[in-house]
Amino acid sequence: MIEMPKSSTENEILVPNSQIVPDSLAPLVCALEASAKQDAASFHFPGHNRGRAAPSSLVQLIGLRPFIHDLPELPELGNLFSPEGPILEAQKQAANVFGASDTWFLVGGTTCGIQAAIMATCSPGEYLILPRNSHISAISAMVLSGAIPKYMIPEYDCDWDIAAGVTPSQVEKAIEELKKDGQKVSAVFVTSPTYHGICSNLSEISRLCHHHGIPLIVDEAHGAHLGFHPHMPSSALQQGADLAVQSTHKVLCSLTQSSMLHMSGDIVDRERICRCLQTLQSTSPSYLLLASLDAARVQLSENQETIFNKAMDLAVETKNLVKCIPGISVLESSSFPNFPVIDPLRLTFGFRQLGLSGYEADEMLYEDQMVVCELVGTQSITLAINLGTCRKHILRLVSGLQHVSETSLSVEKVEKRVEHSVLEPFADINIGLNPREAFFARKRKVSIGESLGKICGELICPYPPGIPVIIPGEIITERALDYLQLVKGNISGASDPLLSSIIICDN
Repeated sequence: MIEMPKSSTENEILVPNSQIVPDSLAPLVCALEASAKQDAASFHFPGHNRGRAAPSSLVQLIGLRPFIHDLPELPELGNLFSPEGPILEAQKQAANVFGASDTWFLVGGTTCGIQAAIMATCSPGEYLILPRNSHISAISAMVLSGAIPKYMIPEYDCDWDIAAGVTPSQVEKAIEELKKDGQKVSAVFVTSPTYHGICSNLSEISRLCHHHGIPLIVDEAHGAHLGFHPHMPSSALQQGADLAVQSTHKVLCSLTQSSMLHMSGDIVDRERICRCLQTLQSTSPSYLLLASLDAARVQLSENQETIFNKAMDLAVETKNLVKCIPGISVLESSSFPNFPVIDPLRLTFGFRQLGLSGYEADEMLYEDQMVVCELVGTQSITLAINLGTCRKHILRLVSGLQHVSETSLSVEKVEKRVEHSVLEPFADINIGLNPREAFFARKRKVSIGESLGKICGELICPYPPGIPVIIPGEIITERALDYLQLVKGNISGASDPLLSSIIICDN
C-alpha cells in the first residue's frame, strides 16, 4: 500500500470569512452587501422580494442569504451594459490582475465570451482559422457571425484518445492557403489549454498572427489560473493573445457560469465587443455571479505569489504516487512531443494496460472511494486539482486507483484483457455547407444507416468535453459513426441521443 505523509491540513476545511473585505478590494461585493442591508420597501423584481417569498425547499437547501443578495440593476449596483461605479471598478481591477487592457464580466459562461469574441472579429463570408477540436461555442459563434471555418486538424494520440493543440506551422499554413485563394482571414482561434491541460505555443502563434495583422482569440476556459505560479505555463495574454476568454469558475473560485473576457492591444474594436456582449448577455444578469467574479479576483490578487503552492505540491505528489501503481499510465508531454507544456494541475490517468476503459475505471473509483472525476474518456480519466483540493481526498484517490489496479491485475482480468486503440475522429473531415448555411437549411430525419455520406444537419457532441464529432454542414463518415457508437450514452446536441436516427440537410 502506498501511503502519503500526513500533515495538519489532512482534514482541513476552508471556512469563508464572514467579514466583508474592504470596499477598495472588492467594490462589487461591498456594494451588493450595502444594498442588501437597506431597510427598503421593495416594489421591484425578482419576485421573491429579497427573500421574503423565497421557496422554502430551496431555503432549506442553501439558506436565506443568497435570496437577500439576489438583487437587480439598482442604481447603487450599476448596469452591466453601461458599467460605472462598482461594476466598472471591479472590471478595471480584474483587468489589472490578469494583465488586460479591458476586462468584461460574463454571466453566460465562457460560451458567451467566445461567441462575442468571434462575432466581434468576423463578418459573414470571412474566414476563421480554428482547430477542429474546438468547443461547441465556437461552432455556434460561426452560426451567429456567418464566419466560414478553416479547420486545422489537431495532433491526435489514438492510444489515449486525446487531441492536442495546434502548432505555429499549422497556423501559418492555414493563413497562407487562404491568402493564396484570395480569402480574408478575420481571426485565428486556438484552445489552450485543452480540457486535458495541453498548451499550444501561443507566443509563436500570436507573433505569426500579428505579422499578418490578424487577431488571436484564445479559448482559455481551463486556464484562468495560468501565470500565477512560477511552475505554471504563461497565460494567453502574457503570450500575446488579443482576446482571451476564461472560465473563472473552473480552477479559480467564482460561481459556476461566471467567466471573464480579457482584451489586450488595439487590433480588436473594443466597442464592437461591447455591442456583441449586449446582444448575447442577459439584460437581467445575476449580481451574485458578478460579485463572485469580483471576490475571486480579490482572493487571487491578495495571494498571487503563494495561492497555488499547496495545490501544486499535491498535484506533483499525486502524480509521483500514481506512477508507482502497476498498470496505470500518467499523461505527460512525452505523449505529445510538439506540445511540451501541460497544466500541472490537470492530471490524466490511463488504464489501457489493465484492459479497462476510462468509463470502467471511473465506475470502480466511484464505487470504491466515491471519487468523482472531472472528465471521463474511452481510455482515461482526468482530474482537476484546485484550491479546495485536500490531502484527505488525494489519499482516497490513490487508494481507489490501487484498488482498480489490484482488481484488474487478477488472473481472470488478465485473461480477458483486450488491447485496443480508438480511431482518430477528425481524420477525414469534409465540409458540404458552412455552419450557418447548415443551421438554416431544410432538414429531415433518417436512420443512422441511411445517413452515411449525407450532410449532417445537427451538432453531435460527446459532453464533456464538448468537442463535436460531427458539425452541421459536414459530410457524415463511417469513421465518425464508428466513434459515436463507442461513446454512445454521453451525447448532447443530437435530436436522438441513442443515435438510432440523425438529422441531415436536404440538398
